[in-house]
Amino acid sequence: MTVPASTLPADDRLIVALDVPNALAGLDLAGKLGDSVSFYKVGLGMLTAGGMALANELKHDMGKKVFLDMKLFDIGATVEAAVRGIARFDLDFLTVHGDPYVVKSAKEGAAGTGLKVLAVTILTSLDRADLDGALIREGEILDLVTERAARAFEAGADGVIASPREAAAIRALPEAAGKLIVTPGVRPAGAALGDQKRVETPASALLAGADHLVVGRPIWKAEDPLAATQAILSEIRGI
Repeated sequence: MTVPASTLPADDRLIVALDVPNALAGLDLAGKLGDSVSFYKVGLGMLTAGGMALANELKHDMGKKVFLDMKLFDIGATVEAAVRGIARFDLDFLTVHGDPYVVKSAKEGAAGTGLKVLAVTILTSLDRADLDGALIREGEILDLVTERAARAFEAGADGVIASPREAAAIRALPEAAGKLIVTPGVRPAGAALGDQKRVETPASALLAGADHLVVGRPIWKAEDPLAATQAILSEIRGI
């Protein structure tokens, strides 16, 4: 018997990005989604609009898991100090750029806590032309992403952020054993791409080896965010 979509429970593999204007809008969306979502991402754009208060309320008042997407990048001592402060909030995931020295410093800051450090490989909004403009060395994006992922794992990263198109190649790395792959750039079939360039559907991302999917606009911009969430849960059910 098929379970109606409206009854599908939350799945930790789905992380809903609260890329909305402020903390009040984030709480409103979380309230609409209710028990259908157990994991939320709070990003850099929310930081000056009550983001840390939102993260704290989601975690400690609502019992949700929280991914703080800060993409930290600075000298080692600064990264370590920032992560040590963030770790006191008892959140679940934190992103830093995937340069090995940044990852090592972040892991030192998170030492003794449950905070998992995720290394950004190459942003899913970028393509080869963007990398050329930024003077990033030549090479196929897939090759650059997998090399950065391997180096981040060697530096101690608990996981990496990469597009779903690179998930299978990263999962095949020996260094990826026991590590997390978290994929933004996930769009349900027919959804607008927005500023994402390397995208796949939720099901294909999981089948490629992703552990978690980050989905934002297809949910929070939907006329019915709960129905959009349930459609994704239905798509990934049983995978």
